[in-house]
Amino acid sequence: MINIKEESFYEGGPARSDLIINLLAGITILGLPFTFAAIVRALWLRYKITNKRITIEGGWFGKNKTQVSLTNIDEIRSIPRGFGSYGDMVLILNDGSKVEMKSLPLFREKQKFIEDNIVKRSQTSNLSEVEGFATKF
Repeated sequence: MINIKEESFYEGGPARSDLIINLLAGITILGLPFTFAAIVRALWLRYKITNKRITIEGGWFGKNKTQVSLTNIDEIRSIPRGFGSYGDMVLILNDGSKVEMKSLPLFREKQKFIEDNIVKRSQTSNLSEVEGFATKF
């Protein structure tokens, strides 16, 4: 059995520039909802990206936790925000469901890391072929 050690690539919260930009937008009445959302993200949203999985802790008081294995990711879509300093990323899973990652700092580097590890995992997934009388599905 091959055991691949889990190595952390990123562990932290959303981009600080997201909070700064939305605090400036809060000067106007129309920007207040965006300011409130940015404050909630800054307080309770945390990401952890490793070479095996992505963990997202968020929600009100950080009570929601989502974990996605890299082998379950089918496609990654991202869009820059904040003049390109941070961005939003959507992970489309094999079953068609979507997981959003908002205000991710240096999102292009993280997207490249995830894509590289998806390729590595798919290349090494055939290592445990058939053992005993088991059949490969």
